[in-house]
Amino acid sequence: MTQTQTDRVYDELLVTLVQTGDARAAERLAARWQPRLVRVARRLLRDEDQAREAVQEAWTGICRGWHGLSDPAKFPGWAFGILHRKCADRIRHQQKVRARHDGGTDAAELPQMAGAEDHAAINQALEHLSPEHRTAAILYFGEGLTLTEIATATGVPTGTAKSRIFHARQRLKALLKGE
Repeated sequence: MTQTQTDRVYDELLVTLVQTGDARAAERLAARWQPRLVRVARRLLRDEDQAREAVQEAWTGICRGWHGLSDPAKFPGWAFGILHRKCADRIRHQQKVRARHDGGTDAAELPQMAGAEDHAAINQALEHLSPEHRTAAILYFGEGLTLTEIATATGVPTGTAKSRIFHARQRLKALLKGE
């Protein structure tokens, strides 16, 4: 699912209005972006409750930082960057808890749409990617972010983001072919 140019321009307008103090614009932007952020967080964290909490924390950071965003066109990468850091914090915390509890339990599987075999196969294949490649793949293929936006969101150079997407694509193709 990709975001059209019109959607991007509309989001830029909403961000600009939010920066001037327009509360309705903030509500509209949140309504447009909440589902996307939850979807990405759910895929990264593999847990509905953890995902919702991470998104709530991300929104707190987003709302605190509105005025520091100099270019409203950079909102997607900036917002996903905040979410990425919140999810990474939660993953690190989960790893520490598991280590203390002698390995802990397996993470919950990604929610799947009933009857969607392709969706299930893709989700299963994503599970076999490294966290860095999975994040890049989800943001690129799932959310339609550009390489620059992915680089911003993940805090890496654009070339690294491009490489991660390339390798994720190759690995996903191999996994989906059963190799």
